[in-house]
Amino acid sequence: MAASGMKVVSIGGGLGAVQVMRGLKRHTDALTGIIAVTDTGRSTGIVREFAQIPAPGDIRNAIATLAHQDDSLLTRVLQHRITAPGEPQLDGMAFGNLFIAALTQMSGSFVTAIQQLSALLDIQADIYPVTEENTHICAELVDGSIVEQEFNVRQLDKAAIKRIFVQNPAATAYRPCLDALEHADLITIGPGSLFTTIIACLAFKEISQAIRDSKALKVFVCNTTTQPGQTDGYSLSDHVQQVMSYLGIGVLDYVVLNATVPSAELMELYAREQVDVLLPTTDEIHRILTMNVTPVQADVADTTSGKRELWQKQDTIRHKPELIANTLMELMTRRSARLTRA
Repeated sequence: MAASGMKVVSIGGGLGAVQVMRGLKRHTDALTGIIAVTDTGRSTGIVREFAQIPAPGDIRNAIATLAHQDDSLLTRVLQHRITAPGEPQLDGMAFGNLFIAALTQMSGSFVTAIQQLSALLDIQADIYPVTEENTHICAELVDGSIVEQEFNVRQLDKAAIKRIFVQNPAATAYRPCLDALEHADLITIGPGSLFTTIIACLAFKEISQAIRDSKALKVFVCNTTTQPGQTDGYSLSDHVQQVMSYLGIGVLDYVVLNATVPSAELMELYAREQVDVLLPTTDEIHRILTMNVTPVQADVADTTSGKRELWQKQDTIRHKPELIANTLMELMTRRSARLTRA
């Protein structure tokens, strides 16, 4: 299969999954991102409330990250957070969220707004919201209680999350997402916030079913760290198990596990915020193998850029786009060789 014709669908949020897309841009011209739109964080939540639209934050991040000129004035202004100490509604607001809201009001369509912004920034990929519905995610916790909306789902110091579900049971996945999954050669899931971006997409039953039905190679790119409020105390195999609980057994082909060990200093910085670095062990590899998923250990993490301060969220160690792309292309080559022999 020619690399330029390889159809790739990446599922997740506007940071982790888009790092995968950034790396794969030089291997294919047929990229699709299925992006979670159920966030309710402060900036995004305010825009959702007044504009009555799905969450624009991860969409904005995806488009800005994939922009042809990622340091252009327009790209930078999209990511700019407004400073307005005397205006709580505006202070810290990502300008791009307001821009998407304005485009939606002008066009009458959230999807059209995404298409218009993608065209402005010359995005060489299709960026789709997982749904056009202005809905939320909810979580059932292990103590039986229910929390509603993403900001509360990821709150600290609550019982562990048992499962995620869509608040409006009538909300459906955006149809072009299903078409892209049906025709994909490679489907990547993650990395990203396990429950509030990755599973926020898989919780749409049509998405999980389309992944099951697809003949694509299916790869879960596992997170490099835990995330307070979502995956406290989780192991790598716990991450895989959660994804499998929405997809079913035998759906995932591979899980990519980062094998790069960060410096002791970097690990300590994360530990101070109760963030644990996840590294594969013999026991973890065995557990994943018993799930009928093939683990792939690879040096795919960016452990040299240092820790970043994020807006109202804990940082994690990101994947290096070129390294994760190389690993994924190796897996595609393996598959092609296997199919040729068959």
